[in-house]
Amino acid sequence: MYDKNLLQSMILEKALKFGDFTLASGKKAKYYLDCRQITLDSAGAKLIGEGFLDLFQMEKMFPQAVGGMVIGADPITAAIITAAAFRNIPLKGFMVRKQSKGHGTNQFVEGPIVRGDRVVIVEDVVTTGGSSLEAAERVKAVGGIVDGVAAIIDRLEGGAETFAEKGYIFRSLFTVRDFGIEP
Repeated sequence: MYDKNLLQSMILEKALKFGDFTLASGKKAKYYLDCRQITLDSAGAKLIGEGFLDLFQMEKMFPQAVGGMVIGADPITAAIITAAAFRNIPLKGFMVRKQSKGHGTNQFVEGPIVRGDRVVIVEDVVTTGGSSLEAAERVKAVGGIVDGVAAIIDRLEGGAETFAEKGYIFRSLFTVRDFGIEP
């Protein structure tokens, strides 16, 4: 069962850092959310998987597959599809590479998704939404239908608006305000 308060406490204790940071978007920030401290922890992964499935159900998002950009989305994807298995929900996972391998099938999107699958892009922290949009474009290029984007935390710095402009539903388990931070 999903315990939002426990996940919030874990993020506060293990993932939220204060200082001077440069984010993936290139923006400078006074705080950093290192969600790998949660997604790569067994208890945290369980909560995240359950939280996303509850979020999907509440928002009436019923994807056939979930995934996102490697490396950050990989443990999130694994947590969600594992939680789905325990709930007997058929759900596939996929990974979107930043670059193709250059050998083998030479694909950007890896996993059992097929043309026409409805997908949700997952992300740990959304700032501007750039990496999720890149993942969405790559999934669409192989015939996936992107219904939306879901994140653990929204930094409230424009990502939600960017997704809305592209026609994607965006939901998150938390926003930075849940941690006492005003954007």
